[in-house]
Amino acid sequence: MNKTVRFGIIGLGNIGKIHGDNITSGKVARGVLSAVSDIAPPKFELPAGVAYFPDADAMLASGLVDAVIVSTPHPRHRALGEKVLGAGLHLMMEKPLTATKLDAEKLLSHPRKPGQVFGLMMNLRTHPHYNAIRRLLADGRVGKLQRAQWTITNWFRPEAYYGLSDWRATWKGEGGGVLINQALHNLDMLQWLCGMPVSLRAFCKFGRDHNIEVEDVVTAYMEFADGATGVFATSTGEAPGVNRLEIAGTRGLVVLENDKLLFTENARDADEFSANTDNAFGAPESKTTEVPCPGVYTAHAGVLANFVDAILDGAPLLADAGEGIKSVELANAMVYSGWKNEAVALPLDSAKYQAALDQAIAASVPRARVIRDAGVDMSKSFSTK
Repeated sequence: MNKTVRFGIIGLGNIGKIHGDNITSGKVARGVLSAVSDIAPPKFELPAGVAYFPDADAMLASGLVDAVIVSTPHPRHRALGEKVLGAGLHLMMEKPLTATKLDAEKLLSHPRKPGQVFGLMMNLRTHPHYNAIRRLLADGRVGKLQRAQWTITNWFRPEAYYGLSDWRATWKGEGGGVLINQALHNLDMLQWLCGMPVSLRAFCKFGRDHNIEVEDVVTAYMEFADGATGVFATSTGEAPGVNRLEIAGTRGLVVLENDKLLFTENARDADEFSANTDNAFGAPESKTTEVPCPGVYTAHAGVLANFVDAILDGAPLLADAGEGIKSVELANAMVYSGWKNEAVALPLDSAKYQAALDQAIAASVPRARVIRDAGVDMSKSFSTK
């Protein structure tokens, strides 16, 4: 068995370069960068021994790579993913899995050979805070889920961001805005922690704070099968913005904000207390503590290291590609609910959403986009505070 995994990268934009830097700097144990592909030559010097291919098919057929990271604009994910899987190579797809649920279904149904690993770049799954919350929920300490509420509006993006390239913030180029691009990480965490809702009603503002055609402000109400409710609010036009997650259950309340995880635990389950107390205004006694969150946030490098372990050792993936359809479905359903101006049942009818998106693409009016050079600090794109 190979002692290392030889990586190829398709797409050398900002995130593709970060993946390459993580591999070449030694942050991905047993991973080596062997080749890259982009329709435009890289604007930076490639490390010695790394081959450049202007054509992705040529890289896939070169015999130089064992695994491929796809980090192109979202609408190309399905076609490129199918090519990588068809070539028998391991695949790490940058988020989102695809731009639409229908494309995700088709990509996930593509034949794979035995042992072929297909992972998704959901880097928040390496974050100690979310893993600590997941343990609290799994251990039953939060009790029966009653409410989840996430206000994540610190994804602020100025007009300079949208002017970096002509595919950004268009229905054709991205298939959506804040939901499919920035807040997809949070949608993945929401379903990872609380499960998928059975219905939602979303209110979307399209180009409210920016000169774009896609959604940049969203507030959604969700209902879960067990009766719990949820609210998800996000924006790329609010500054300074908020990142506050609350998960309430019958045994306590979890609050994550400003890099601090607090758990207020009830002495008695709220349902049990309510059924048995004679105090008309009573409530369970509770105690608030800060939850220790051991570990280091390894982000993208951690996901790639786990991907290598899955290929070489059979380790379970942090985010199997099959998980990726869930966050895409939530993003699509919220936009669809906004378009329809009504509640949407889940699972989402992927064909109906695809038809609605195709109409939006067809009705899109081309406009002069100011493509300009701008300062790019990708570390600010991954802030979790």
